Amino acid sequence: MPLDDVTISRAIIESYTRDLVDHLQLDVALAGAGPAGLVAAHRLAQAGLRVAIFERKLSIGGGMWGGGMMFNRIVVQTEAKRLLDEAGIPAEPYGDGYFVADAVLTATALCSRAILAGARVFNLIGVEDVMLKDGRVQGLVLNWTAVTMAHLHVDPLTIGARAVVDSTGHDCEVVRVLERKGGVRLDTPTGGVMGEKPMWAEEAERLTLENTRAVFPGLYVAGMAANAVYGGPRMGPIFGGMLLSGERVAQLIIEELS
Repeated sequence: MPLDDVTISRAIIESYTRDLVDHLQLDVALAGAGPAGLVAAHRLAQAGLRVAIFERKLSIGGGMWGGGMMFNRIVVQTEAKRLLDEAGIPAEPYGDGYFVADAVLTATALCSRAILAGARVFNLIGVEDVMLKDGRVQGLVLNWTAVTMAHLHVDPLTIGARAVVDSTGHDCEVVRVLERKGGVRLDTPTGGVMGEKPMWAEEAERLTLENTRAVFPGLYVAGMAANAVYGGPRMGPIFGGMLLSGERVAQLIIEELS
């Protein structure tokens, strides 16, 4: 059949615009499509909630995508392997309690699973601000990544959400903008972002799960963002804590919103 260039363009624009408009009001908005965000999105969508992830980069997977120092393999421990098994991701045993998985396969499988469950991923869109009303985070202020990178003076758009998850990793971008602009006290020992500590994988994996919680009404932290906010160490290319953190934050939000 003959192909029409304009028809192809129209199909892309109409389909994307319809999807974006349908997700301007959400149950849960997640910032960052890393491992914690992808697992959380899957669980939340499975529970029947309207969910979208906004990822500022072109690719999904966060730190998982590149594995360790561009060796595209990741390690998970026994406690988290069930989440790989659930997603049909093969993992090879390595010693006592360690499992090695393909980083690219893991990231793409987690993303595919979340989308097929009903979540939506909007890449190349970053969080510029939060919508703060009546002492609660009630949405995100978004702009194209290209606009931010080019320092263009282009106003953003806003989406509403009953709950927001900061899963932006080391930078904890959403919490930092709330702290900087909102003049609020966070639910941390200091009342502010405590900052990420140096590498200590064992402690970091434990604290990633412990620090997954609501840091302010309407705003949760998950994955490495949780440790960055609460002062935990980094853990490098072991990802069990990230996966479990995504599962945990979804459970907390489902309990709150139900």
